Amino acid sequence: MFVCLGNICRSPAAEGIMRALVEEHGLDDEIYIDSAGIGSWHVGEQPDRRMRKHAAQRGYDLSPLRARQFQSDDFEKFDWIVVMDEENYQDVMRKAPSIPSHNKQAQVVRMKDFFNRFKGQDYVPDPYYGGSEGFELALDMIEDGCKEMLKSLQQEV
Repeated sequence: MFVCLGNICRSPAAEGIMRALVEEHGLDDEIYIDSAGIGSWHVGEQPDRRMRKHAAQRGYDLSPLRARQFQSDDFEKFDWIVVMDEENYQDVMRKAPSIPSHNKQAQVVRMKDFFNRFKGQDYVPDPYYGGSEGFELALDMIEDGCKEMLKSLQQEV
């Protein structure tokens, strides 16, 4: 599961990119992918039109995706919860169950942990208030992280 602030820019882009990579490698029956936002402001909405446009130019169709809010029970539904920045990390950790359940809980990781080309960068910047270059940079960073993440996942599957 990918998580950002509102689930309309970075996390749906990561979901779309990872879905495409997983499908390309024939793993779509083995790896479940989703995304969510910390806040509820955009629940039910499509990803930001600018992100849809920039993603489409790279061959990713984000139009079927709809924003949803991250829930505490997501810890039991996913193996990994991948956050886009440190604030997202702190917000997700605040929702972590205080008493470990008998079920396996997701490991919370940062997208930066998977960077190859962008090693040394601390987070994926939120492009929402910027221009086209911000969306392109976010997509570059997310593609980089997702490609490296898939390598890790292939070792587990």
